[in-house]
Amino acid sequence: MAGKDRILVLGPTGAIGRHIVWASVKAGNPTYVLVRDTPPTVNKPRLVTAANPETREELLQNFQNSGVFLIQGDMNDHQSLVSAIKQVDVVICSFGRLLIEDQVKIIAAIKEAGNIKRFFPSEFGLDVDRQDAVEPVREVFEEKAKIRRIIEAEGVPYTYLCCHAFTGYFLRNLAQIDTTVPPRDKIFIQGDGNVKGAYVTEADVGTYTVEAVNDPNTLNKAVHIRLPANYLSLNEIVSLWETKIGKSIEKIYVPEEEVLKDIQELSFPNNYLLALYHSQQIRGDAVYEIDPTKDVEASKAYPHVKYTTVDEYLNQFL
Repeated sequence: MAGKDRILVLGPTGAIGRHIVWASVKAGNPTYVLVRDTPPTVNKPRLVTAANPETREELLQNFQNSGVFLIQGDMNDHQSLVSAIKQVDVVICSFGRLLIEDQVKIIAAIKEAGNIKRFFPSEFGLDVDRQDAVEPVREVFEEKAKIRRIIEAEGVPYTYLCCHAFTGYFLRNLAQIDTTVPPRDKIFIQGDGNVKGAYVTEADVGTYTVEAVNDPNTLNKAVHIRLPANYLSLNEIVSLWETKIGKSIEKIYVPEEEVLKDIQELSFPNNYLLALYHSQQIRGDAVYEIDPTKDVEASKAYPHVKYTTVDEYLNQFL
């Protein structure tokens, strides 16, 4: 019996990359990560740091202790990238928003290496071919869609992973700005609060990603993570939170025109976060029908996965 595919994770110390690495290790896939000698300095928003407190150095040491293969290289060094890719079967990219277009370098290296069974580009959000977001996030989604088209045109085998709302960005603060915990007195809700959103922990994104790696049925398809217990409106989530804390919260519903004005006036990262919330809570970018010819619904394909529910996730803040 053949062994499991070897997985290379690019961006392994980021908010989602670290969870893909751990999921790969847990699944028994030989796991490789590309590590730069001199990592870039990145000022991460407080919300991201709160959700991922482990430092890069701690992560890499823990990876190594767990049998992960650390490969020295750089995305901007073509030959080191080709060399790394030749050692594996599957490449998963989890780059952040500023490096989306740089994935053309990965595609070129994959083409030269000639051995990759599957490429997972940096998606890990809404389905970029089914979105109606506004700036500043729209530009990022359009860049991701452009990368899809290049992958397809180059004939690179792929899987797109659409997971929608990370709990670390959307749920730990109930989509509020400038806080890292759920509010207990007052909450601002975009629109009428009744639009369904899809929530998932970053760790579960890692698990479902590796499930997709090991599933031949996801080849050249998009995998959608919309988990039944976590497919909820913000009103439903707030009601759940109120029950947990034993009190009602003042709800202030913000009309779309006011949300759009705030997005234009705020600076990064708050304008970016607000636009992400707007995409899900008002535009309904997590609400669509699955096309079985090109889509896979993760909850149906992998019913054995025990995922963290919204209910369970919120308990940590009590």
